[in-house]
Amino acid sequence: MARRLPPGPRTPLRTFIALNADPLGYLTDLARKYGPVASYLRGRQVVFAFNDPELVREFLVVKHRSFRKDRGMQVAKKILGEGLLSSEGDFHMRQRRLSAPALHKERIAAHGQDIVGYAGRTGREWSDGATLDIVPAMERLTLGIVGKTLFGTDVEAEAEELGAIKALAVDQFTMLRVVFSVIRDKLPFSGKGVLEEARGRLDRIVYRMIEERRRSGADHGDLLSMLLLATDAEGDGSRMTDLQLRDEAMTIFLAGHDTVTNALSWTWYLLAQNPEVEARLHAELDAVLGGRPATAEDVRRLPYTEHVVAESMRLFPPAWALGRLASEDVDIGGWEVKAGDSVVVSQWVLHRDARYFPDPLRFDPDRWEPAIVATRPKFTYFPFGGGPRSCVGEAFAWMEAILVLATLARQWRLRLLPDQRVTPTPRLTLRPVPGIRVRLERRRPAQ
Repeated sequence: MARRLPPGPRTPLRTFIALNADPLGYLTDLARKYGPVASYLRGRQVVFAFNDPELVREFLVVKHRSFRKDRGMQVAKKILGEGLLSSEGDFHMRQRRLSAPALHKERIAAHGQDIVGYAGRTGREWSDGATLDIVPAMERLTLGIVGKTLFGTDVEAEAEELGAIKALAVDQFTMLRVVFSVIRDKLPFSGKGVLEEARGRLDRIVYRMIEERRRSGADHGDLLSMLLLATDAEGDGSRMTDLQLRDEAMTIFLAGHDTVTNALSWTWYLLAQNPEVEARLHAELDAVLGGRPATAEDVRRLPYTEHVVAESMRLFPPAWALGRLASEDVDIGGWEVKAGDSVVVSQWVLHRDARYFPDPLRFDPDRWEPAIVATRPKFTYFPFGGGPRSCVGEAFAWMEAILVLATLARQWRLRLLPDQRVTPTPRLTLRPVPGIRVRLERRRPAQ
């Protein structure tokens, strides 16, 4: 018979304060004190925290139908709408079927040239000895890439406005996600109006692009064309409405590019502190690429570059935790999760678990050698989630991160400026706050 409640704190107010002050520290301490299964109270709601790869697998893969998105994603819907990240049930499966062809590996490989082109343009704008904050630099770059690959257009001219709108939306999402969001959402100073304004400004940009594409009727080779032309062959044969297109485009545009922005920013941060790893990365890039630009075909020829990105996302996973709400009573690992209970699994916690990653705070890309990976349970590492709700854009994100890193690291070294403190800050994704200040040093690739 399933047991009802695993051990954990029973002090809702103290938990509320601790979670809002330092959610990463709270979840880490919870795992350290109580082990693979813990629980705590969020108001009157019971929250289960699973810190074991087999329980994560059971939760995300085997029993996924017993859960729906938690309160945080209900808040995200204020911006994302019913996109793949936030939609539920049969509607989610239909949207996934319609979106999958646009993000198929062969289709996204065609965008490799765009990725390298935008990364190369960024590198040409840099100057030896200059200093910059690498976070907005990567944000501007990935915004350009997603604009080109999603909409088939150069949005760099609008990058500053789009970046400001996105920052505003993320800040309001973070504020509204707290326990008393239902109450706060009704208050005149809640920030709800600001969030609606941000959504309206984004909608005007996205709907304009959808309208222009529908008018042309042509396949421009971008993701929006694929989404627009896709039909639900397994269902009723219909296509996406403008609203559905808007929601999917917004999800890819905001959530997709923010993930890669942070993954790349943290990668530069780690490389700047680990010169031995940086030297091996440069050696691989010089050996494989020499003096030529990278291509999509080079991704498989750059295993150490991939390992560097993988290890960066282990230490600083852009998606730092996943939450779900039980829609029915369900048994997970012998524990009775009742309808209305919440479950959280944290990439931040499991990715830094010494049981699976010895000396877990050390930046060691060799952890991703295939023989070593084969010794670990699958869900010790899940930066893109898992199961039927895993990120449909995962293959694109990997290709983008590897090609951007290869393009820029081939010609540049980044050095951290002294006397700065960078704090991993969990918002919609895990952001480096206040930023990462670096000095640029040009390097000459071996021919």
